[in-house]
Amino acid sequence: MRSPAAPSRRRTGPTQPPGAPLAVPDGTDVASVAGMTPVSRAVDALIGQYQVRLSPRKGYSCAHRVAHGGASCSGAVRELVRGRGVARALVPTVTRFVACYQAARLLMASDVSGVCCCGPIPIPFRF
Repeated sequence: MRSPAAPSRRRTGPTQPPGAPLAVPDGTDVASVAGMTPVSRAVDALIGQYQVRLSPRKGYSCAHRVAHGGASCSGAVRELVRGRGVARALVPTVTRFVACYQAARLLMASDVSGVCCCGPIPIPFRF
């Protein structure tokens, strides 16, 4: 009688240096994603898809990032969801979008155009 084949212990995919934290494909360490609820993971995945599929078509930046520097709104909200969960990230997310809207109004008064996700500045979509 034959014994079942033992599972292969060979690693597939990219290897990481010894002692380095494990990472998911977007570069985030596994520890920050492992403790998330299913809803938080779903929201995180949706934001990730937005960043990969839509954000490049509009120029990668929201008005807040253009006016003040730092992370874009999608990046900031993604970090909030990863660190706090969806429910506890709600108020800071709304606060961030209000700040982005105010930055869009500030930019509308200047000669900057085509960068906003939160205001009436035209976004140059490329498909």
